Amino acid sequence: MTTLYTVLLYLIQPLIWLRLWLRGRKAPEYRKRWAERYGYCTGKVEPDGIVLHSVSVGETLAAIPLVQALRHRYPTLPITVTTMTPTGSERAQSAFGKDVHHVYLPYDLPGAISRFLNTVNPRLMIIMETELWPNIIRILHQRQIPLMIANARLSERSAKGYRKLGGFVRHLLQRITLITAQTAEDGDRFLALGLKRSQLAVTGSLKFDISVTPELAARAITLRRQWAPRRPVWIATSTHEGEEAIVLDAHRRLLQTFPDLLLILVPRHPERFSDACDLTHKRNFSFILRSSGEIPSGSTQVVIGDTMGELMLLYGIADLAFVGGSLVERGGHNPLEPAANAIPVLIGPHTWNFKDICGKLQKAQGLITVKDVVSLEKEVANLLLDEDYRLYYGRHAVEVLHQNQGALQCLLQLLKSHLPPRAY
Repeated sequence: MTTLYTVLLYLIQPLIWLRLWLRGRKAPEYRKRWAERYGYCTGKVEPDGIVLHSVSVGETLAAIPLVQALRHRYPTLPITVTTMTPTGSERAQSAFGKDVHHVYLPYDLPGAISRFLNTVNPRLMIIMETELWPNIIRILHQRQIPLMIANARLSERSAKGYRKLGGFVRHLLQRITLITAQTAEDGDRFLALGLKRSQLAVTGSLKFDISVTPELAARAITLRRQWAPRRPVWIATSTHEGEEAIVLDAHRRLLQTFPDLLLILVPRHPERFSDACDLTHKRNFSFILRSSGEIPSGSTQVVIGDTMGELMLLYGIADLAFVGGSLVERGGHNPLEPAANAIPVLIGPHTWNFKDICGKLQKAQGLITVKDVVSLEKEVANLLLDEDYRLYYGRHAVEVLHQNQGALQCLLQLLKSHLPPRAY
């Protein structure tokens, strides 16, 4: 099975190159650094440390507290963070700067993976969430390099797909050193696929282990005073195609009741920033780009968040937040980032990527579900009109965050046996 998989992966490489080139029309970064995708990273990484892989933005954000804790505990241990997308790459570099090394993870081809491992030669590899790459797993096992799948989640839908592969997946899982699952249900699904109980730990979700630092809170206060000292502000983040139109329609309706309302609109992917600008312009809104450095005037109705690494800051100046990828069928994005800022969280019905987290927030009355432009307008208006109601939902959201923290400390404890003694 591994041989067939590898042959097929080699055969589709021209299609992958074509896809990268076509995506590069809107996002030029896709046309750069192709050598890294085949394991050529000499001079860009440092050996004998940790490799942490986070495929894209969401996983990179979840990894931030872990990387920061590892840097604090093991200051001399090199850390290489790998991603697969330019957006994830930009987020990793803005979050970690020169504290860590960064390259793309090579495609799962034996030659590329071997070249990469020959250069980085890690003590340990950590893969965030659930990325099961057969050749990476096989070669790490052959080289006796421990592999941990951290913050793992496995939906029933994905588990059903893996079950069709039978013994191949069971053999793959049994080569992994440890899987730390977000929930007991995730863990049970891995066990049903053939993982041994000794290879499993249920730690909770690392996504809860985020916080607003005093420095970030101070920056948010300053920015709010500059942008909207006496104006209500709402933010719509991680939006996908189709959602910006809904958000802008709701904003148009809301302006009739709240004429000085400011919307911060943040598309999920950088290549869609220009689409959001075009749509906002066509709808005749007065808008500015965050990247321009301008301060919104009294007539500015929309700020388009077209910068990277500022989402937590922008949440910090808003009165409430809508989290995208949820009014269209993308599975939703992380509702805990606005929750960390103690503001109400609105989200659409499509939240399977964060089913457990959204369930906890909903149960505690820290999350409001909307389904279309009418319900979005109604719920935003209710929150803006009633300060007590708004504070109630914001308080409950941040309480859920605090009550479910602890995965990070549990994970660090599990990593100890694979790392050198902690530097005090």
